[in-house]
Amino acid sequence: MPSPTTMTALQLSRRIGLPDAPVILDVRIAEDIAADPRYLPGAIARDFRSVPTWAGEFAGRDVVVVCQKGLKLSEGVAAWLRHAGITAEKLEGGFEAWAAAQLPLVKPEHVPARLAQGHTLWVTRARPKVDRIACPWLIRRFIDPGAVFLFVAASEVAAVADRFGATPFDIEGVFWSHRGSLCTFDVMLDEFGLHAAALDRLAMIIRGADTARLDLAPEAAGLLAASLGLSRMYRDDLKQLDAGLALYDAFYRWARDAVEESHNWPGPRTQ
Repeated sequence: MPSPTTMTALQLSRRIGLPDAPVILDVRIAEDIAADPRYLPGAIARDFRSVPTWAGEFAGRDVVVVCQKGLKLSEGVAAWLRHAGITAEKLEGGFEAWAAAQLPLVKPEHVPARLAQGHTLWVTRARPKVDRIACPWLIRRFIDPGAVFLFVAASEVAAVADRFGATPFDIEGVFWSHRGSLCTFDVMLDEFGLHAAALDRLAMIIRGADTARLDLAPEAAGLLAASLGLSRMYRDDLKQLDAGLALYDAFYRWARDAVEESHNWPGPRTQ
């Protein structure tokens, strides 16, 4: 019988990318990280030796702890978190089981360094439409759940990035931008190593909506219409971002779980 304090790789994979995903704590030792620096989507690195000092950060959250093999380190950290009143499980088989199952792992080479407050900081042009909502959704759900986004005048993006230590995206002349026919969302999937069937399907829709190629996917026109509608509903870009995250949550769940489903009410009339 599976342990009530253990989660399998498949179970965890079904929760990653969702708004109620658990906090994933990566407590691997330095040698294991050096051997494979990739990490589970959205994972936060923590030193197992100092768990008493940081356990309280995760009060009220569901936590899954990951070490290399799912043995003593994740077992001990999860137990300590439960002692602190936190719902915590360990990943069965640890990082090695996740990698063996060929589940998505984030390549860290281009993940921005976290600031002293523990989050990454990004900046882009104000008044977002498609890519500038899609990319924050991807970052919040798969890279850094606590990521902060600044929306500023287009002319000031580079200067704000420089003065505040933020990473610019979706403007010309920066690393995180369009490349050829690809939009910034596509580039992030490539550079972070996040290709998976649902995300690739979503990327095609986003690319079609963002680059006026609505023929790429039947859903692209709907995403564009919803995005333009949201941009007119909100004057506050951060409120628009919050609403847009819910929109992309819905598109992602469709892309992952409901592609084959259709709606045909009312059905054919019977004689």
